[in-house]
Amino acid sequence: MAVDLSLSDPDPFPLSERFAKIKRNLIAGNEKAVADSWYRLLGQLRKEADRIAAAGSDVIPSINYIDIHDINKVAAFRDALKETGIAIIRRVVPPNVALSWKEETQEYLLHNPHTRGIPQRDPQLYEMFWSPGQVRARADSRLLEVQRFVMNIWHSDNEDALVSSNHPVAYADRIRMRKPGDASLGSGPHIDNGSVERWEPDGYGRAGTYAKIFQGRWEEYDPWDSSARLGVTTDLYNGVSSCSMFRMFQGWLSLSSIAPGSGSLNACPMFQLTTAYLLLRPFFSPRFKSGPNFLDENNWNLHVAQNSVVHGAVPGNGIQELSEAMHPHLRLDKTMVPIPRVEPGDYVLWHPDTVHAVDRIHTGIADSSVLYVPACPLTQTNALYLARQRKAFLLGHPAPDFAESGGFPRPGERDYMGRPGVQDVNDAGGEEGLRSMGLLPWDEEKGTASAAERELLRQANGILFPDRFDSLMGRGAKRL
Repeated sequence: MAVDLSLSDPDPFPLSERFAKIKRNLIAGNEKAVADSWYRLLGQLRKEADRIAAAGSDVIPSINYIDIHDINKVAAFRDALKETGIAIIRRVVPPNVALSWKEETQEYLLHNPHTRGIPQRDPQLYEMFWSPGQVRARADSRLLEVQRFVMNIWHSDNEDALVSSNHPVAYADRIRMRKPGDASLGSGPHIDNGSVERWEPDGYGRAGTYAKIFQGRWEEYDPWDSSARLGVTTDLYNGVSSCSMFRMFQGWLSLSSIAPGSGSLNACPMFQLTTAYLLLRPFFSPRFKSGPNFLDENNWNLHVAQNSVVHGAVPGNGIQELSEAMHPHLRLDKTMVPIPRVEPGDYVLWHPDTVHAVDRIHTGIADSSVLYVPACPLTQTNALYLARQRKAFLLGHPAPDFAESGGFPRPGERDYMGRPGVQDVNDAGGEEGLRSMGLLPWDEEKGTASAAERELLRQANGILFPDRFDSLMGRGAKRL
């Protein structure tokens, strides 16, 4: 029986006319190919949405930490992760260790009760970056090992690209301890790392990240090519929620038992199809906005003269929003599935283009606590940010991406009782932990896989330790 999935909301607010020109230029000369690819995409989405709706959370892969060197288990896990864009690594740290990190953080807050957070009246997402638990987790050898493991799923089509998945670097983010009944920290379906930048020539267009999709060849688009991400500018408007580092995976480490509905994560695991659809959606409109055949391919036409609407994208917003009204073929009411239950020490990771959301209401009976710990490779841009972040750590200032709130500087943790220092990083993670924080140089010869990787380590050392290493400018460094 046909289901009426009409476009119930009004059309999105049009942007400046400049975006109509951007849209025309993106598909110029490929209009027929793009239209044909759209119809292929809709057919594939219909099949995949049905499969995910039937499978639910079971479609999200997981692997135990102790199995990440088991060739057979890893092969199946990698294939599933590459398809879904999200996965869980179980028991990366023992539950008692994860719980101790939470307890250390709670004690840190107890000694520093003026710490701000969201919501302001009852903080649960804390504007805090250098608590003992956060610092220990980022430097922990097991988390760094898992980050290398998952980042090596990525590859580079350009052998000279200056990016290394073998050298994870820390990105200081916040900690969330969400209380039962909270309705302030939920979010609808979205993607981070930019908004209109995905269509703009000076955004993702600089690296040609999505070029094949705009040429009508979405099947050939490779979301795991790191070289197509290095030249990207994800924030052209100094927007909120922007991240200055290239994250191969966003992620959080669970510090509590979190069941579906208990302040957990939901994701749309038809990863590549979703990316192609949200990028092509602004180029098409329905002939009829209601009726049982609303979603049929025959009801959707390519705009002859493109308008300036970019569904779910607003300059300066920092995120790409999705909804059933704006993106009806994704059938988000059925394809946004909750991740399975996680326990303290489980590590949830998702590709930066994965559509995800957070439970609107925490319906559980205990706190839903997570440390935000993404997996970031070493790149020149990441090394530059790491230098700024290292300074913030040493001085007790907020992490650079979070230095301001509403145009005003955040107070930071300079005078906090119990704030960790360099020795604490060393105690938690040794030399590897120190390097991930930019506190110790990399060995430019040991364990490097290629000449490009050696060059990258040389440049990173020059950025982070200019008094100890040759100047980049004097050696003709390659910049991407």
